[in-house]
Amino acid sequence: MNKIYFFFLVLLVSFFQLTAQQLTQKASISVVTCGPGNELYSTFGHSAFRVYDPNLGLDKIYNYGTFDFNAPHFYLNFAKGKLTYQLSTSSFSRFLREYQYENRWVKTQELALDVNEAQLIFNFLENNAKPENKAYQYDFFYDNCSTKIEDVIKIVLKEKVHFNNSHITSNKTHRDLIADYTKNQKWAKFGIDLALGSVIDKKASKDDYKFLPDYIYKAFDNATITTQNSTTALVKKRITILEERKLDEPFSILIPFTTFLCLALLILFITYKNFKSNKRSKWLDFTLYFSTGLVGIVVLLLWFATSHTATYRNFNFLWAFAPNFLVAIFLLKSKLPIWLRFYNLFLISLLVVMVVLWLLKIQVFNLALLPFILALALRYWYVIKK
Repeated sequence: MNKIYFFFLVLLVSFFQLTAQQLTQKASISVVTCGPGNELYSTFGHSAFRVYDPNLGLDKIYNYGTFDFNAPHFYLNFAKGKLTYQLSTSSFSRFLREYQYENRWVKTQELALDVNEAQLIFNFLENNAKPENKAYQYDFFYDNCSTKIEDVIKIVLKEKVHFNNSHITSNKTHRDLIADYTKNQKWAKFGIDLALGSVIDKKASKDDYKFLPDYIYKAFDNATITTQNSTTALVKKRITILEERKLDEPFSILIPFTTFLCLALLILFITYKNFKSNKRSKWLDFTLYFSTGLVGIVVLLLWFATSHTATYRNFNFLWAFAPNFLVAIFLLKSKLPIWLRFYNLFLISLLVVMVVLWLLKIQVFNLALLPFILALALRYWYVIKK
């Protein structure tokens, strides 16, 4: 008897699960856009889908921007550029609490879909959220939580939807677009400029802008959908769920430019004292060669040993020259080998090439490097003279 009761109970639960998959006429699909946060990972904002059906008590978020810290070899794969992200789900209320806590604005765009179109998108997201389907290879510029939003709509609705991109009137590079969001995070911007190569200094296409949630929001605002009778705007309703509370921005003098300016002045001061005393501070030369060589090794590893698409052709190696790491040991000697004179001439020529590439905007380097590069060139010249 208990087995029969259990059997019918399973059938009943299964029945309700199946019927819950069928959206009602009250159902809606919305694109959720969230404002930037204070941490680097949240600097560029966030995008997600919301499926809402009050008749079913359904209010669910589909989030393509999650990853698992506990995945095998997570940090190694992260460093190698093999970033596995996944589609996760949660209740909208839980999702909203997180952004309220972080003081980030949240806006929704309800899409002008009929119940059949909403059902197709819901089915796609539910299938995509299954354990065997939810993982994907993340790419910051071309396959992230923001680009996925438009991709899903295009895959499901196909030629019914048209994104015209007429709202994009600027001609920015990927580096310019990153700079728009890192104005108040100077060290993060410096790190990005150091790690990413000249590939992000090409003009971004209108579709390329969509790695940023703000531009996905604008893209949907300007998109249209074709029905049997007419063509109409894809977005039928916009709601601001959370307003941002303005906070005072902390002031800090320890930004990259002032830090490297002070470092450059220190190098120039020591070089001047060395010149007056006809001596050479071996510890300074060792530190400069060793540190620039170490940075250069990291730059080359990001270029050649990882799958990151944005770290290719990084000309920061011109000032952070990897062989300096080994040459540094010779700078501890009182009498320098003759070949070091020609090596330093070569280093100065690399710095000249770097400035030319900068002026031609083949690669735009961080402005904080300018005083340091000038001081580095002068120190190389002093070592030649010694």
